[in-house]
Amino acid sequence: MPTPRLYPITVNGVVNALIQIFDQNIYAHKVIAQTLKEHKKWGSRDRSFVAFSTYEMVRHWRNLWSLLGQEPELTSEKIHHLFGVWWLSQGNVLPDWKEFEALKDFDLEAAFANQPQSIEIIESYPDWLHQRASQELGDAWPEIAADLNEPAPLCLRTNTIKIDAESLSKQLNAEGLINQRDEENSATIFMEGSPRLTSHPLFAQGYFEIQDAGSQMIAPFLDPKPGETVIDACAGAGGKSLHLAALMQNKGSLTALDTFPKKLDELKIRGKRGGVKILSTEKINKNTVVKFSGKADKLLLDVPCSGTGVIKRDVDTKWKLTEEHLQKNINLQRDLLTRYTAMVKKGGTFVYATCSILPSENESQTTWFIDNFSHDFEFISEERINPSPETDGFYMAKFVRK
Repeated sequence: MPTPRLYPITVNGVVNALIQIFDQNIYAHKVIAQTLKEHKKWGSRDRSFVAFSTYEMVRHWRNLWSLLGQEPELTSEKIHHLFGVWWLSQGNVLPDWKEFEALKDFDLEAAFANQPQSIEIIESYPDWLHQRASQELGDAWPEIAADLNEPAPLCLRTNTIKIDAESLSKQLNAEGLINQRDEENSATIFMEGSPRLTSHPLFAQGYFEIQDAGSQMIAPFLDPKPGETVIDACAGAGGKSLHLAALMQNKGSLTALDTFPKKLDELKIRGKRGGVKILSTEKINKNTVVKFSGKADKLLLDVPCSGTGVIKRDVDTKWKLTEEHLQKNINLQRDLLTRYTAMVKKGGTFVYATCSILPSENESQTTWFIDNFSHDFEFISEERINPSPETDGFYMAKFVRK
């Protein structure tokens, strides 16, 4: 099999993207989007190469510097050297470029043999996050750490308001878009490869949304019924809101709340595309909880969190997150649990959910809520979804108001 060919312009694209991500502290997905926008003449292969290479090097950032035997240095020269190490680690051969002259005697096999065999190095995590995860997750952490470095599959959620999953799967297959349905989740479809589907006519018609398989388990855990009054209190752009509407069979009342109007505007567009008729949106203000107090049959509290469960997709979360930010999230989660649960009516249900792997944001918060609010709420059940080749990581806990 011939060695893949490198081109200076696309390698420079990767190098410049990495400098922006780590030196200018810009999120990877924004850097990639801007890089591709600035190089519209690149073909699909070039665009894929830049995106894939950048994301993989972010995932394995610390490991690659360890193999190179140097501390991170965010210059074009050093990042080219780091790219060279990554390229060699993929079983490729470096071209005879001046940028790679420093690697002409580099022994990759020896670098691997001499590398410290510690999780934070091998799987590439900052020391503080490795220590925190080791303390909280114990023996489960090594496997989770490795799984978070595996690229996430492209997963669809069938919009059952408009079509059933079997019909959607057949239509996609008929167009050469190979896919496989999930045996456990009837609306879930896994795609083969990474086709660009947001411009596909079936997407434009609202037949599906792109949503991780684990994320698709949260709305059913709340178990909304047609005709109920349901509130999604931290809706964001509303992927779970749309799922709730489908489970409600477009009957009842669904209110999506968030502090960012732009996200709610995006949700309105998505809801219209998906044929959702029961959705209303509202920006959260100081009167919101009072307005909806005791109104919800079902409340979804998908709280802001560290995002450590979705590092597969947001690859630089582990480098951008800080201990201080994590603690702020934990405090905010308790504040939301204290105030927002007032929106649940007597006999109503709420689900607390995160996309975190850390028990301090998950099981510990459930324990804290039980200790402080058991006079008003009964704990029903909880479920942890650890990252795997098929899913991101999530947590959910269900309570009923007495």
